[in-house]
Amino acid sequence: MNSQPNFVNEELLHELSESFRLNSKMPSELYARFDVKRGLRNADGTGVLAGMTRLGNVHGYLLNEGEREPIEGRLTYRGYNVYDLIHGLEQENRFGFEEVGYLLMCGKLPTRQQLDEFQRTIGLERALPDNFTEDMIMRAPSRDIMNKLAGATLALYSYDENPDETTVENIMRQGISLMAKFPVIISHAYQAKRRYFDGDSMFLHVPDPERSTAENILHLVRPNGKYSDDEAKLLDRCLILHAEHGGGNNSSFTVRVTSSSGTDTYSAIAAAVSALKGPRHGGANLRVVKQFEEMKANLSDWTDEGAVADYLCKILDGAAGDGSGLIYGMGHAIYTKSDPRAVALKAAARPLAEKKGYSDEFNLIELVEKLTPGAFAEARGADTKVMCANVDMYSGLVYKMLGIPQEMFTPLFATARIVGWIAHRMEEVAFGGRIIRPAFKPLSKNVPYIPIDNRG
Repeated sequence: MNSQPNFVNEELLHELSESFRLNSKMPSELYARFDVKRGLRNADGTGVLAGMTRLGNVHGYLLNEGEREPIEGRLTYRGYNVYDLIHGLEQENRFGFEEVGYLLMCGKLPTRQQLDEFQRTIGLERALPDNFTEDMIMRAPSRDIMNKLAGATLALYSYDENPDETTVENIMRQGISLMAKFPVIISHAYQAKRRYFDGDSMFLHVPDPERSTAENILHLVRPNGKYSDDEAKLLDRCLILHAEHGGGNNSSFTVRVTSSSGTDTYSAIAAAVSALKGPRHGGANLRVVKQFEEMKANLSDWTDEGAVADYLCKILDGAAGDGSGLIYGMGHAIYTKSDPRAVALKAAARPLAEKKGYSDEFNLIELVEKLTPGAFAEARGADTKVMCANVDMYSGLVYKMLGIPQEMFTPLFATARIVGWIAHRMEEVAFGGRIIRPAFKPLSKNVPYIPIDNRG
């Protein structure tokens, strides 16, 4: 690919950047003085209450006389415990992502007839518009599939005969269409990336309207289009666990903020995709994978608890890993004793790891989960808070065992979360009523205008 010429030289960039830094300092003590809720977080780490939702509830602790009391994590969709949904689907040996999408977007579990019609509609909506892949994906392929997904989502606006109407009916229509098309967009974007940036062959399979979302993803991504039922069911579980996580997570709140302005569905969802890409949000699963790749390369014995604990301390000290001092995959803003998504994925990953020869990697991840709290306490010189593995700790291994390339990890997250985003958009448009507009404390003082020839 030919890149655009860069006319901004490094010296100018440094000068401009230094000017910004010198004139934009934000003393940390001012946050406390003005009671600024950094990250919309209260002093105790809880989130600032900014809205209401009937969609998802993330429960990870109790407040006892002003102090957090750790509890086992609980995730509910429209009041249903996510464990109960997964176990029910497993007992009936069915795919469930579409059913969970119906639950989140419509407010109740469907009857068999309602689910059949919903799935039939999704199947018919899977096909992209004529020449969309050629014009919107192949003509300008991207190294990052999330960027291409955001761009393609915006492009779909041009193919919609009624893109701007914000009735619940129209948003529902658009949401079903995006839910159906996301697997095809990310798969074709990945194939374009392989062709133009990796020098590999490109395989463009046609989506099957009769197959589930999980089955279509594996069919579209794999060169031969083949997969086992167990593999598709495991991916289906991943999609269910990523479908919704309350209104306060960064990408869902982005949907709320943009939707409150009255913008169209495609703009709101593209903004959410962009938010999810960030390594502090959906992109964290890639950080976990890279962290374990480095750990495996530097540890001669993955079962040596002492060596693993020492290495974790090095990561926390910034002497190993990416220098951030973070052990990715451990800890969560809300969950304390356990992240139910990680618990569910771990249980599903164990038998597949044994079957596919990944037991050593699985055991290393489990060991890091066990040793991190102690390593944290040792590195910081104090007792640490209760912490648990989050969903990113095991999702990367699951995707790896399913033969899904790393470039697809975060796009798969988006493909699952689209149903939660659409549901949050409908709630905000139907019941929000006001544009979201928090305040920021201005720190600049009034200064007189200086003629250009008198400036230093």
